[in-house]
This record gives sequence, structure tokens and C-alpha cells, in this order.
Amino acid sequence: MKLFGKMLLPILVIFVTFTTFIILAKPLLLKYDVDSHVLLSANLLFLFLGILVFFIQKNALANKNPNVFIRSIIAGMMIKMFSTVLAILIYVVFTGKNYNTKAVFISLLMYLVYLAAEVIALSAENKKKNG
Repeated sequence: MKLFGKMLLPILVIFVTFTTFIILAKPLLLKYDVDSHVLLSANLLFLFLGILVFFIQKNALANKNPNVFIRSIIAGMMIKMFSTVLAILIYVVFTGKNYNTKAVFISLLMYLVYLAAEVIALSAENKKKNG
């Protein structure tokens, strides 16, 4: 349970931070023609993907074979990447020419923040396990 909280906490903090910022900065986002609904949807998608990948990596961490953990990291990044690309394609198809490019690029930056948090948490856990 301790591992569960320590590794999931950064993802939850980032989710709450982004959600709060998007809601509070809605007038500013409208001023710069950024669709806040796209940002909130992307934030929710990244939270769900982060939790899914966390459980995959948590199960792999329990395995004695270190290759299983490495494969889970690679699989997790692929799941996130392909899901993000698929979500963008679905968004563009449904909105046609009216899709919000700024919101898509900001969402991709949000993806990088989630990815950095995951890497930092996994690195710290790996140091504990091997150190």
C-alpha cells in the first residue's frame, strides 16, 4: 500500500494541479482561443493512462526477472503514446477543420509532464530496490 501511494501521488498531484489551473484560467484560455474542454479531456485521459500503466508496472516490479520490469516500462510508454495519438485523431476527425491546434499542443506538453513524473517516480523506486 505504501508503494501504491508513493508512485501514484505525483500523477494525482499533477492531475489536480492541471485541472485547477484549467478551470481557474478559463477566461485566459478563451482569450487565447484555447479550448478548455480539450485540455480537461486530455488531463483525464492522462490520469487514466497513468493509473493503468502504474498497475502494469507495479505487477512487473514484483517479478524477480528485471527484464519484465523493463518491458513493462516500454509497454506503458507505448500504450500512452498510441492512446494519445488515437485520441488526437478521433478529436480531429469529429471536429473536422475546426479542431483547436493550440489545445492539442498544450495537451502534448501536459503528456510530457505526466511522463516526467512517471520517470522520476520509477527512477526513485528502482534506486530503492537496487540500492
